[in-house]
Amino acid sequence: MDIEQRQAELIDHFVKQASNQKGAALGSVIVEATSHPSLFAFSEILAVPNIAEFEGTENSKYLDMLRLFAHGTWSDYKNNAGHLPQLVPDQVLKLKQLTVLTLAETNKVLPYDELMEELDVTNVRELEDFLINECMYTGIVRGKLDQLRRCFEVQFAAGRDMRPGQLGSMIQTLSNWLTTSDNLLISIQEKIKWADTMNEMDKKHRKDLEEKVEEAKKSLSHKADVDCRGHEEIYSEPGGVMDYEEDRGRPKRCRRRHPLS
Repeated sequence: MDIEQRQAELIDHFVKQASNQKGAALGSVIVEATSHPSLFAFSEILAVPNIAEFEGTENSKYLDMLRLFAHGTWSDYKNNAGHLPQLVPDQVLKLKQLTVLTLAETNKVLPYDELMEELDVTNVRELEDFLINECMYTGIVRGKLDQLRRCFEVQFAAGRDMRPGQLGSMIQTLSNWLTTSDNLLISIQEKIKWADTMNEMDKKHRKDLEEKVEEAKKSLSHKADVDCRGHEEIYSEPGGVMDYEEDRGRPKRCRRRHPLS
């Protein structure tokens, strides 16, 4: 079963549980959901009306905790620990995994020093074990550990729940991308049109050149014919140059001598 399908089944399971519980029992459902090792999306659970009713009540801390797992990081928890329920070890692990996903949203090269600070890890060995065993093996991220450069190169990271106000920013980003794509398409079409025009001009130039070459050939051929006919007329007309062989075969006349008076 792939991660997406497993996520969908878990979300459906916890949404149904949350819809049928209230009060402290609903708080337990939230703790169970945020502790589950295979669940990393919480917006659908957060949207359950029963959970929204926690707002402003003594159980609001469970609502705040669910919001933390939907959008926050380990640093956010440390900064607000006094207003949130104490996390169990599975929740601590889950929140640190989610922290890696948040960092990977904006940077594909994560320095070890930054990761150790954000995750409260004291040494590189512990950090690399966490990234390999708790992040890459679970399938939420893929990447390469670069010990020489002391960084984690992210190749893939699962997406987190959309934060409040993030939708507008995402729409604007997509709108800007669409505008850029449209402009690029127009530019490509103009270049194609220019290339077609140049191709047609080249074809016309080649055709004109071929026609001129043919005309030159015909002109030269005609001139050669005229010169040839001129020579034939000279040698064939009366009074023209006599054929040498014909002259040799003709009998010579004897010239008579007259006696002198």
